[in-house]
Amino acid sequence: MTQELLGKPVASKIYTEIKEQLAEYPFTPKLAIILIGHDPASEFYAQNLVKKGKKVGIEVQKLLYDSQVSESEILDKISELNLDKHVYGIIVQKPLPQHFDESALNLAIDPFKDVDAFHPVNIGNMVLEQAGFIPSTPAAVLEMIRYYKIETNSKHVVILGRSNVVGKPLANLLIRKNETGNATVTVCHSRTASLSEVTKTADILVAAIGQPEFVTAEMIKKNCVIIDVGVNRIITDTGAKKYVGDVDYQKCYEKSSMITPVPGGVGSVTTAMLLKNILKSIKMTYER
Repeated sequence: MTQELLGKPVASKIYTEIKEQLAEYPFTPKLAIILIGHDPASEFYAQNLVKKGKKVGIEVQKLLYDSQVSESEILDKISELNLDKHVYGIIVQKPLPQHFDESALNLAIDPFKDVDAFHPVNIGNMVLEQAGFIPSTPAAVLEMIRYYKIETNSKHVVILGRSNVVGKPLANLLIRKNETGNATVTVCHSRTASLSEVTKTADILVAAIGQPEFVTAEMIKKNCVIIDVGVNRIITDTGAKKYVGDVDYQKCYEKSSMITPVPGGVGSVTTAMLLKNILKSIKMTYER
């Protein structure tokens, strides 16, 4: 019988840990989110962080800017936040207007406050297995693996997607010599030949390709574990809006041994892991 891997119990456990550990500090830490323009998905994500942060004792501050704001003004704001002792995390929410250099903004954030883990210092630390931040979505995948006791040792993990946000960091994390690592990892992308032949060899398939219901039952082997990272909004035949993952959930459900739903799977854990990085920022700051 297929086991549905729900994110809610995993996230609840993380939020409890964050709240208990933050209670040991005599202040309320801040997370600053810079929002440029009016992207509905970004605004929804930020508002969700505000709500979840309040429950665990983190003040989430939204800084709203018009899409015509200059890059220099945003860089000045980042510099100001870097010096603010009460701010332990800075996020510049994507997508950005075309006139922005994303790399310049990533480099401007203090690595100790880079809770999205986009700064080269944090990326390097992750690859070299040094202390630092781990991107929240790959961290959420590992938490799901840990919570549901999914065996990765000697397993073949196929990751669909080579993004800097999910695919590349997750591949690095899964080959570590630890309880959620020791896997043999294949990263697939738009240029992968005979894609279905590769995905059929996966003991664990991680879908992070950004295409709604891309993975079909014909692309997986019997009893594989499916972790769906994708979140896509589609319009149904009746005209209703619906969120689906990168996996055709209904058709893959019976063939898999474990599968994450969308919504209700990895996404809720991702938010929890982002807030957990604020706790990590506090600890790293006090250890400097």
